[in-house]
Amino acid sequence: MDIKYEDAGLDERILRAVGELGYEIMTPIQKEAIPVMMQGRDLIGQAQTGTGKTAAFGIPIVQSTDSSEEKTQALILCPTRELAIQAADDIRQYAKYYSGIRVLPIYGGQDISKQIRSLRGNCQIVVGTPGRVMDHIRRHTLKLGAVKTVVLDEADEMLDMGFREDIETILKDITGDHQTALFSATMPHPILQITKDYQKSDAVFVKIPAKELTIPLVKQYFYEIPKGMKTDAVSRLLDYYNPKRTLIFTNTKRMADELSEALIGRGYFADALHGDLSQQQRDHVMAGFRNGGTEILIATDVAARGLDIDDVEAVINYDVPEDIEYYVHRIGRTGRAGRKGRAFTLVVGREIFKIRDIERFCHTRIESRRIPKAKDVKASKAQSILDSVTQIAENEDLTDMISLIETGMADSELTSLDIAAAFLKKEMGSGEGEVKDSDFIAYRENEGKRSGRGSRERGRYKDYGDHGDRGNHRDHGNHRDRRSRGRNDGEWFGKKDVRSRDIGSDGSVKPKKKIVQFGFPKKKKHGPKH
Repeated sequence: MDIKYEDAGLDERILRAVGELGYEIMTPIQKEAIPVMMQGRDLIGQAQTGTGKTAAFGIPIVQSTDSSEEKTQALILCPTRELAIQAADDIRQYAKYYSGIRVLPIYGGQDISKQIRSLRGNCQIVVGTPGRVMDHIRRHTLKLGAVKTVVLDEADEMLDMGFREDIETILKDITGDHQTALFSATMPHPILQITKDYQKSDAVFVKIPAKELTIPLVKQYFYEIPKGMKTDAVSRLLDYYNPKRTLIFTNTKRMADELSEALIGRGYFADALHGDLSQQQRDHVMAGFRNGGTEILIATDVAARGLDIDDVEAVINYDVPEDIEYYVHRIGRTGRAGRKGRAFTLVVGREIFKIRDIERFCHTRIESRRIPKAKDVKASKAQSILDSVTQIAENEDLTDMISLIETGMADSELTSLDIAAAFLKKEMGSGEGEVKDSDFIAYRENEGKRSGRGSRERGRYKDYGDHGDRGNHRDHGNHRDRRSRGRNDGEWFGKKDVRSRDIGSDGSVKPKKKIVQFGFPKKKKHGPKH
């Protein structure tokens, strides 16, 4: 049953703040966790990123904070500085109409002397990374004697990043009577051990069912394309859907850099985020993405940990994630706070089987689609321009502009429609150098259109399923299934660079060469029999 915020017994000041944020109905984790937190009981919450966990603990913390008490009353630990900053910003919004409540994020990479000065003031809620919190505890600049609530956010991520020792040291330092809440996407043994050692025996366990892990407002599609045309496919999707803010995931740091450079070269406002960046560079990239200066952020899974940005309209999986769970984390970056979102995944060859695995794991359906045609992209661009122009025409005074056009075209035989069409063409650009539809279509015709449900291919070969008989099948032409041959032969799955060896007439083996082909491979050519 849905629960509205106004029916949850919350303070009027919080209701006013969340109302301005557009919150009406509680998410599943909020519905379960907020009443428990308000009662002061310990909590274990299992829920994915993007399900509203920050509000689940942030709202009760704000309501229970005494603004007249200057000591730190709540400590929230986060795995990354980005998540700490975002959580602090969200909690400030919930406390907007509370006078005297101060929220401070503390994290590595920022001048610690500045944080020390801030901690000396009136600061009731501290949000920080374990390492920097430990620094302040050692310096005695952060005192936890008055802490009533401690929260471990994204606990599994913090353990994966090696913060277990710091977390346990911090928890041991909080000696007074307090409430401990732990939120995690997964519950591995180390997490369970922490709950056993540092939470009360009557702690409440709240788990969001797997069927609710993927966000229903996210439309999910996959596109089968040749490997060498991924960047062209990304351009088509960006131009057709025209998302205001896009997050693209790659599996490697090198690809993130290469794709960023390629998109910048095509005129997009893009940047890359990965582990090789310094903290200063990372801050610069994130600032650009948050303030809109960068419309496309290309990131690796590790670098994207802790990113919490609500208005991402589209997620593109440039590479199919190596771990199925990463798919859930990736698409959870869009479709937040009641907004709609789209997730696109580019698939090459055998990666289609990973899509099926993802569907089973996530209890979802990912729809197969073709890359938009050039004419569709052109129509989409034109409509976007016309919509913005129409808005200007309806809301602004264009008298001066009309006069200038009339004066400039006094001796011309062009009509107003000609002028408008010319402006539209200029705004859209020439379109030279764009990839042709035939490049995508030819691939699909030869590769065969897959249904993604184990059906046969349209191409010249069959799909034997996820684990087809690779040793005994023979095709209709009495050629053995290419997949049953030795490793030197390579794979023949669709359009592929197949390595083969030429044996000369004298029996010598010539260097390997590439054969680019579709469907069944040609037989190897051998020299005369001796």
